Amino acid sequence: RPRVEKYNGLVILGGPMNVDQVDENPHLATEIELIQQAIEQDIPILGICLGAQLIARALGAAVHKNPQKEIGWYDVPPSADGLDDPMLKHFGGPRKIFQWHGDTFDIPDGAVHLASTSTCANQAFRYGESVYGFQFHLEVDEKLVLRWLNRPAYQEEIRRLNGAIDPKAIQRETPTHVSEANILGNQVFGSFI
Repeated sequence: RPRVEKYNGLVILGGPMNVDQVDENPHLATEIELIQQAIEQDIPILGICLGAQLIARALGAAVHKNPQKEIGWYDVPPSADGLDDPMLKHFGGPRKIFQWHGDTFDIPDGAVHLASTSTCANQAFRYGESVYGFQFHLEVDEKLVLRWLNRPAYQEEIRRLNGAIDPKAIQRETPTHVSEANILGNQVFGSFI
């Protein structure tokens, strides 16, 4: 059974599955257990997308379908608490951040709500001093966005949305927004480190 004592921090990234698909992805249950261990031991944690949803679930919060899928570049305004947060203060106001998710999390009891979008109320939270969940993707570069857009399973996901998401528009917008998002990501992740 894995243990987390030897780690100075955890970064938990995303995937195409959701937190309830434990039968098909048994590692998800292990990840939730490791997150709970890390929280108990005051080990810093950063979860992105599915990683944030796993942290929320580990803290007892619900994870469920968002009213609509967010795929592409969205304005992410920090909350008042987000503007004062050691990591999200770098936003300084709404910023264009890349998204690719259909599920979302409720803010766990005792956590601080840090950001939202017009189509997803819960984009970021902090639990305690050093446990963070981000629904958005500050870690992407242009190559990764293009790789996701060209992945057949992800293309099928967009196709099933019947025109609600335009992958060509995402390709056009990415060079415009990605450099600023990468600078912001370096500031935010630097604060986490």
